Amino acid sequence: MTTADIKKVLGEELFDIRRGKCDYFDSLCYDSRKATKGSVFVCLKGALADGHAYIDKAVASGACAIVASDREIYENKCKEYPDVTFLLAKDTRKALALISAEFFGNPAKDLFVIGITGTKGKTSTTFMTKEILANHGISVGIIGTTGIYYSDKYEYIDNSTPESYELHRIFADMVKSGVTHVLMEVSSQALMMHRTYGITFDIAVFTNISPDHIGENEHANFEEYLACKGILFTQARSAIINADADRIDFIKKIIDENGICATTYSTHHQDADLFGENITFEITDCLSTSFDLRGYGRIHLLTPGEFSVSNALCSAAIAMKVGACFEDVKDSLAKIHVFGRVEPVKHEKCDFAVIIDYAHNALSLESLFGSVKNYNPARILTVFGCGGNRSKLRRYDMGEISGKYSDLSIITSDNPRTEKVEDIIDDILVGMHRTDGKYEIIPDRRDAIHRALSVAKKGDIVMIVGKGNQLYEEIGHEKIPFDERKVVKEYFDALY
Repeated sequence: MTTADIKKVLGEELFDIRRGKCDYFDSLCYDSRKATKGSVFVCLKGALADGHAYIDKAVASGACAIVASDREIYENKCKEYPDVTFLLAKDTRKALALISAEFFGNPAKDLFVIGITGTKGKTSTTFMTKEILANHGISVGIIGTTGIYYSDKYEYIDNSTPESYELHRIFADMVKSGVTHVLMEVSSQALMMHRTYGITFDIAVFTNISPDHIGENEHANFEEYLACKGILFTQARSAIINADADRIDFIKKIIDENGICATTYSTHHQDADLFGENITFEITDCLSTSFDLRGYGRIHLLTPGEFSVSNALCSAAIAMKVGACFEDVKDSLAKIHVFGRVEPVKHEKCDFAVIIDYAHNALSLESLFGSVKNYNPARILTVFGCGGNRSKLRRYDMGEISGKYSDLSIITSDNPRTEKVEDIIDDILVGMHRTDGKYEIIPDRRDAIHRALSVAKKGDIVMIVGKGNQLYEEIGHEKIPFDERKVVKEYFDALY
């Protein structure tokens, strides 16, 4: 990649350029620790650090081109390092997205890209859709909360939507591996930070919206949160939207303004393109749901609640738009459960339902209770905790929700990080004491799970919530292996 390539791809995003001695660059980075000889270093401003403060380190490591957005720093560093090429961009996050796409050969253009945004349901919908498309013979990659999946590869990521450099790197490897379609969760944070800038989505999907991710280092308010979600639909060729979602008119307006075609799905509006009706719930060793897809036939799911029907309708809409038939949809959805999302844990010695779910805030926890209540269980036993170094308000609210809806709450550890588990539990109890809910405190998560299993009886539902797909317990700065499925199995294996 040359200076001319960067100048061309940045276009109107480029304010100024000062050429140095090097005109060819063989690597790109936004972390100064990864700079090497011949690197282009892009200065990103984050919540905790500003890349402009690391220009000296990047140059010392061999970077011979710097992309900055702070004019004063740009002018000073140009004088300090006359041999280094400096580029002044309007927005270095947009610049990183554009340069990354060029650096990796614009791989998104060789993929059918499906972006899913919404407060809830992104992960479940992604995996449901992947199963249907694979059943139809399509090679699919996934990028989302639980990681990157394609071919036989898996890669863990910290963010649901990776930084733009990582995103295009993954796209490029997917193309090399024979992937033709990619399903990706697109978070509001990613859209706000331009991680998907410059990508054209063949299908943009809106699942729902409710207050979340609002606060320090996230979104200033709900309106900003909603507006960021809407950005996805300015980058799309077509759309699929949940007609039941709040503020759907806001998304429809963006779709209309951009002249794209939208498919709707619903469990409440009969005029939707895909309508789910006659929903029934059944409890055995797992919580299952069935419904009629009007005009097509009946669908059976291994997951509970009306929100699962909504996710299934969304998946069907995506898959059928891509070319799958109803039989692909029906057969696939009858077999799939999503890892860590209302996931049933079965054992031959267990005569009650046990589920593992990622619910880690009051909103998702209350939604989970609403779904489980449809099955009229004898009792609901909930094992949960709250993450360390996170909002105290979340702890109060989760305590209150569990106290309100659980027959027994067992309060325990959940990634305490650098906080004391006992302090986190004290915060949870603030919310719990707003209710008359019964509770026990068992700080060790393994012991807490075993306790719930020991007191549960036939007809009960045991919910182990908060970690979902996570296979570790984060204590201090260390991630210690911890698989709740194995914890459940070891309990029952030990029974006579």
